[in-house]
Amino acid sequence: MKFLISSILTCIAAALIFYSDAFNIHLTSILQRTPFTDLLTINNNQTTSSSSNSSTSAFLGLSFTPPSFFAPSKPANMSVPRAIRQAFLAIEQSEGAGARVRRSIGTAKLRNFSPFLMLDHFTISPGAGFPDHPHRGQETITYLLKGAVDHEDFGGNKGTIEAGDLQFMTAGRGIMHAEMPRQNPDGSANVGMQLWVDLPEKLKKCEPRYRDLRASEIPNIEVDDKKVHIKLISGQSHGTDSVQELAYTPVWIFDVTIKPGGKVTQPLPIGWNAFAYTLAGSTCFGVGKDQTTVGEYHNVVFEQKGDSVSAEVSEGAKEDGRFILVAGLPLDQKVVQYGPFVLNSQEEVYQAMLDYQSHSNGFERAAGWRSEIGKSMVH
Repeated sequence: MKFLISSILTCIAAALIFYSDAFNIHLTSILQRTPFTDLLTINNNQTTSSSSNSSTSAFLGLSFTPPSFFAPSKPANMSVPRAIRQAFLAIEQSEGAGARVRRSIGTAKLRNFSPFLMLDHFTISPGAGFPDHPHRGQETITYLLKGAVDHEDFGGNKGTIEAGDLQFMTAGRGIMHAEMPRQNPDGSANVGMQLWVDLPEKLKKCEPRYRDLRASEIPNIEVDDKKVHIKLISGQSHGTDSVQELAYTPVWIFDVTIKPGGKVTQPLPIGWNAFAYTLAGSTCFGVGKDQTTVGEYHNVVFEQKGDSVSAEVSEGAKEDGRFILVAGLPLDQKVVQYGPFVLNSQEEVYQAMLDYQSHSNGFERAAGWRSEIGKSMVH
């Protein structure tokens, strides 16, 4: 019976996709304005080893600090530094409506890197943006580096994040929203990072949720005689804890700036996947013969083995090195993705497209909804 229902659903979805011109044109238009344009990926990650704050009454996410991390501390020289698996340049490309992005995760260079689905370093010039589009099954973390970006969704939530702020959005069972840049007085572009994180299967159908994290809420620490500055967005660093209950899938995020001659070793949970994205200067990652110097706009992917990441900037460097260090708990589940829909089977993806078109099962409020901030992109 389960197979029969699945087959019927697949046939209906296929018919709708291929024979409904209006829906096909509309969804294609949506996907062309959304990250992962025209992309269907199937990844098997199973292993044997502001007014915009809208949330449920209880935090449903997994613990962002694994119990093993509280094992008896050991001297820094006893930590096991992670080796670099690969480092590659993020190539700039067009995305959304006139935006430019440097995408690293979610490309042929880096997939199957649970829980991470996509990483974009975006630049949104005046007149560009990400108008109305749907999501289901993932979380997005947006970190604004320059400018300001407005947000609005079909539930009436709206707000603005500015330079240094972040927004954590849990799409859950379904949401439709728009992300549009403010027009800066000097006409400059808005710049930031957006990371897509997979949701645990049991939370794919949770209610949508937001958490705006203001720059003023984020702890900042300095180490190595103030040669290293760490903005502790999420996680733990040198005895300091971040704000709690940000994303449902456990993710640690650090914005690190190292002056010439500075160095730092950042502990990370064992077994988590981790990467660094370089924003400025040249940074040397690793220790000893395994050290690698990496320039700006590169994604540095670390091996799972090890419990720390080491980085330094040479004494003779002409500028500071800056990078975003991220680590996340791998999820033991299959990933099937089509555009903004991230589920665990093809049937669920077909169902998501049906639900979006029929305004049901989480997309009821999408019927007839148009964002105010997205109207500037309507032609």
